[in-house]
Amino acid sequence: MKHKILSLFVLAGLFTCAIAQADDSMKPLNIELPKPLFAGTPKPVGDIPNLEAPLTEPRPPLMVPKGTELLSLGKPVSSSDDWPIIGELDFITDGDKEGEEGYYVELGPDLQWAQIDLEVEAVVQAIVVWHYHAEARVYHDVIVQISNDPEFKKGVVTVYNNDHDNSSGMGVGKDLAYVETNEGRLIPVSGIHGRYVRLYSRGNTSNRMNHYIEVEVYGLK
Repeated sequence: MKHKILSLFVLAGLFTCAIAQADDSMKPLNIELPKPLFAGTPKPVGDIPNLEAPLTEPRPPLMVPKGTELLSLGKPVSSSDDWPIIGELDFITDGDKEGEEGYYVELGPDLQWAQIDLEVEAVVQAIVVWHYHAEARVYHDVIVQISNDPEFKKGVVTVYNNDHDNSSGMGVGKDLAYVETNEGRLIPVSGIHGRYVRLYSRGNTSNRMNHYIEVEVYGLK
């Protein structure tokens, strides 16, 4: 009996040590947030069937592998809209997340995409998207994909999709729609390999246009 008890203590110690070693390999992802812009009663966003409850407190930190870094800063951006209505495509990776005029790019109406070229294949761990946070609004059919193919015809992995009714024709998504805030949308990815990140949207609850303030892609090179 004593030997059995001793063995259990040894196993428990090994298990605790394994957890500690696993924790030592991870770190919280540090995301710098812009200041909030709207206060008071938010503008109604209408009837959104798959809308998540609004945030009531800051979101908890995401744990990522040590060595994870911001990969998208200053990287080239392309888009389905060759001539943005407002701003420039490079706003999306310039590091400025403020929501005032002059910090965002506006793409045309209906379904549009913006694409970031990380310039090397990376192991993506997280993506953060700020569409527009000067007012409470919801962007429709937010779909985020990763691939090594710049045309996104092969090897495509969808890491986020809140198109609940397949209105954009890219499959029914299980993720929830959300109200834009200064916290952006944090998408855990957990180790998808790829060079290109493509982000879709199809207008919003205020108008038919598509906007991006900033997109951050975090991962391991």
